[in-house]
Amino acid sequence: MGRVALVTGGTRGIGAAISIALKDAGYTVAANYAGNDEAAAKFTEDTGIKTWKWSVADYDACKDGIAKVEAELGPIEVLVNNAGITRDAMFHRMTPEQWSEVINTNLSGVFNMTHPIWPGMRERKFGRVINISSVNGQKGQAGQANYSAAKAGDIGITRALAQEGARAGITVNAICPGYIGTEMVRAIDEKVLNERIIPQIPVGRLGEPEEIARAVVFLASDDAGFFSGSTLSPNGAQFFS
Repeated sequence: MGRVALVTGGTRGIGAAISIALKDAGYTVAANYAGNDEAAAKFTEDTGIKTWKWSVADYDACKDGIAKVEAELGPIEVLVNNAGITRDAMFHRMTPEQWSEVINTNLSGVFNMTHPIWPGMRERKFGRVINISSVNGQKGQAGQANYSAAKAGDIGITRALAQEGARAGITVNAICPGYIGTEMVRAIDEKVLNERIIPQIPVGRLGEPEEIARAVVFLASDDAGFFSGSTLSPNGAQFFS
């Protein structure tokens, strides 16, 4: 049995690709999900990766869920904070609920998941925390003040925790994907996709979930021990930071 890796939002889209890539690399993978039982069941059937259901926006649920995973699989040594939601609206129309839902999941969720796991990583003198941020956390995006703020916060906590974890053998890094060809993105109207989104990407195409997954596998590996506090930007040259 390899090192245990926990991937939040790990049964669909980029998260599913990450879970599968880590399994293929020899990790014992636990995939967390929040709501789609049917998709989670099919994911387990197709991949053999076990799933656990809880909301990363709920600290106590995270603590309990982590305890169940560790009781069954062993100490979590790799944490991939991938779970995220959108509640898009122009700022003058954005409701407090839309703001809070995104902040609670996309930013507080990173705290809620990492905080219970951190002491064990410190005690064992090894850990890998990989936070999936976004190009829109780097450059901002109209209609996504909540999402951009949360994803920018993910970069901030990455840099702070990298400094705190360094002496304990814990690396903390962020990945900021651009537009990736997930089911959600490919469901966008073809005209909008081809005329407004892809022309913004100098390489002329969407990224693939597997490209993000390969970056995660590298950052989780022993070979990445000198990478910490870094931000990888797989966005097809759309934005430089």
